[in-house]
Amino acid sequence: MENEKYFFAVDLGATSGRTIIGKIDNGKIDLEEVTRFPNNLIEQGGHYYWDIHALYFEMIRGLKEVATRHINITSIGIDTWGVDLVCIGEDGAILRNPRAYRDPITFEAMDHYLEHVLPRREVYDVTGIQFMNFNSIFQLYAMQRENNSALKHAEKILFVPDALSWMLTGEMVCEYTIASTSQLLNPRTKELDEKLLHSIGLQRSKFGRMVQPGTVIGTLTEEVQRLTGLGAVPVIAVAGHDTGSAVAAVPAKNEQFAYLSSGTWSLMGIETKDAIISDLSYERNFTNEGGIEGTTRFLKNICGMWLYERCRLEWPEEVRRLSHPELQGSAMQVEAFRSIINPDDAVFAAPSSMIEAIQQYCRKTGQPVPETPAEFCRCIFDSLALRYRQVFTWLQEFTDTDLNTLHIIGGGSLNKYLNQFTANATGATVLAGPQECTAIGNIMLQAKASALVKDIWQMRSIIANSTELVKYEPQDKAVWDKAYEKYLGITAQA
Repeated sequence: MENEKYFFAVDLGATSGRTIIGKIDNGKIDLEEVTRFPNNLIEQGGHYYWDIHALYFEMIRGLKEVATRHINITSIGIDTWGVDLVCIGEDGAILRNPRAYRDPITFEAMDHYLEHVLPRREVYDVTGIQFMNFNSIFQLYAMQRENNSALKHAEKILFVPDALSWMLTGEMVCEYTIASTSQLLNPRTKELDEKLLHSIGLQRSKFGRMVQPGTVIGTLTEEVQRLTGLGAVPVIAVAGHDTGSAVAAVPAKNEQFAYLSSGTWSLMGIETKDAIISDLSYERNFTNEGGIEGTTRFLKNICGMWLYERCRLEWPEEVRRLSHPELQGSAMQVEAFRSIINPDDAVFAAPSSMIEAIQQYCRKTGQPVPETPAEFCRCIFDSLALRYRQVFTWLQEFTDTDLNTLHIIGGGSLNKYLNQFTANATGATVLAGPQECTAIGNIMLQAKASALVKDIWQMRSIIANSTELVKYEPQDKAVWDKAYEKYLGITAQA
């Protein structure tokens, strides 16, 4: 192991996290999970927080494990969810656990800001970011309005992956892809926008220096070296936003592709050289997030398997005991397109009962109301595929490239029924995999920083060589064309 280059990835999601080691050998990437742990949302005093010190502890635990196994790691990279922030005091201490994006403080903040501070179109024209109430700009605005003591006394404000890198190295940076989720970054200048910062009472100096993916942030502090038993291992700024790392792992052969990062949320988009900020992108609420090697991830968030997951929680115990393939297989026996919804309708964002929300939507639009788990599952899968077609069609309008392939990555790449439906609906060849795209992208960016690979296309070639992609070709075109017309009619009246 001493002569091999191993890379250590910290991959944190909103419910769980993992540490993983990876190496590149004979033109293939090999991964091994080291530790897995929960990421618990803490509710206290009417607010929701992340336990940043627990996440630090888990990073240290993973690093101690690789040291115990005498694995000589070349570098470390950290990716997390977007938008959330950590306040650091002038004495170098974390002032409070960071607020979570689900915190109620953000519910009204966006509308209040857009009404009283800067208009919606002006903010979009600067950032090209779709409007979500939990974007960093609105979190910080809400904190200012409540006279938040942590923000008031912050010497520096760091995004979550940057804060964790600082805890390992003592170096404060602002990684580009994670900063792009904030709705504070101007993709033309590649910097945080001064006017937007001033609008929420902040200066650029409150944030770390801007760095691009692949930059060496620093090495492990002496304290971390002592705690882990490792030496001065470099920490690399990978694509700190997990979706940025995931898209870096799309095993595409050329630029003629779209991607669908499929999980609780679905993110469908394309890679572009420059941000697309226009009347049409504004009207359709597309977003421009930072990618690697100067690219932009032009995409739209779609409510993905959240619908299915929430329904599953409400079903009886005997249904929840069924495996996903068993439950989804039963849905294939139900009449197709019997009930169709718009997955992105506001009523499905956070209902007290997802089952009741879907039933009410169907009643309102004069459709048969789902009653059985199989009927709900079929409704969700049909509707997601048709929504994917709508967004895929829109993407075609924003590019001169013929999008003949749709790469589905992430956990949803294992969903064979939805993958086939997506191919049928969009008319594109669907290539499913890899499932572990975020960790792979994290590790490949470390490999690039270590000069093992030269660019994104060599990265993607290695990933394609390491992954068994499952191909789905479009079927039943006339049936799906007719269903899409029905979808457009129903969603227009809802």
